[in-house]
Amino acid sequence: MMDDSWHGRALVIVPTYNERENLARLVGRLRGLSGDVHVLIIDDASPDGTGAIADALAAGDPGVRVLHRPGKLGLGTAYRAGFRYGIEQGYAYICTMDADFSHSPESLPSLLDMAADGYDLVIGSRYVPGGAVVGWPVLRKLISYTANALAHTVLGISARDCTAGFRCYRRRVLDALDLDAIFSSGYSFLIEMAFIVERAGFRVGEIPITFVNRTEGSSKINRREIFKAMYTIVRLRTQRLPWERIMATYRARRGAN
Repeated sequence: MMDDSWHGRALVIVPTYNERENLARLVGRLRGLSGDVHVLIIDDASPDGTGAIADALAAGDPGVRVLHRPGKLGLGTAYRAGFRYGIEQGYAYICTMDADFSHSPESLPSLLDMAADGYDLVIGSRYVPGGAVVGWPVLRKLISYTANALAHTVLGISARDCTAGFRCYRRRVLDALDLDAIFSSGYSFLIEMAFIVERAGFRVGEIPITFVNRTEGSSKINRREIFKAMYTIVRLRTQRLPWERIMATYRARRGAN
C-alpha cells in the first residue's frame, strides 16, 4: 500500500542549463503526480531561452517557482540554493532530479514513499538489483561504475550509487547540516553529500531505477567533472576538514533540539 503521508509537502529541485526541449514536459509530468508535488527550477542563465520557459510555467502554476542565476555556478551551488528555499518554505521532503528525462518523474513517488517510511536520504540507484542504465557508451558506464566503486571502498559509503542526482532528502537532514561547509560545487557534490549524510548517522536507502541517457540537448558531464569527482574521493579520505566542521554543526544543532 502506498504511504500518502508526504502528499502536498514535497519539493523537487530541477537545475537547468539549455533544457528548453525538456522543461515544459518534465514539469507537466511532475505536477501531474498525486500529492501536489511542487517544482523549483534553478536556471543558470541558459542562452537557449530555458529561463523564459521556466517563467511562463511559473506564471501559470502556483506550484512552480523559478530561481534565476547569473551564469553557470555549479550543480552543488544550485542544490544548496534549492535546499535553502525548501527549508524556508517548510517542505518536509526536498528532492533533486535532472531535467533531461534520464530520471523518470513517475519514479518519484517511490522515493517519497521510502522517505516517509523513515529513510532520511533515498537515492534512485542504477547499481542495486533491478537498476539499469540505457543508452550509455561502454566508457561512460565504466567511469561511473569506477567512481561509485571507489566511493564505496575508499570512503566506506554504503550507498551503491552515490553519484546519482535523483534523490529525496528529509528536511531534518538538510536543516541539521552546515551546507555552506561543503566544498564541492559540481557533480562531486553528490558524493560529498552521501558521505556526510552517512557520517552523521542518518538512514540512507536506495530504490532501483532505469537511467535513460538523454535524447534532447547535450550532456553536462565533462572530463573536468570526472577529475573533480576523483579528487573529492581522495580529499574526503585524507582530509578531516571541512566535514568535521559540518559534523560539529550537526552535533550542536542536535543538542540544541
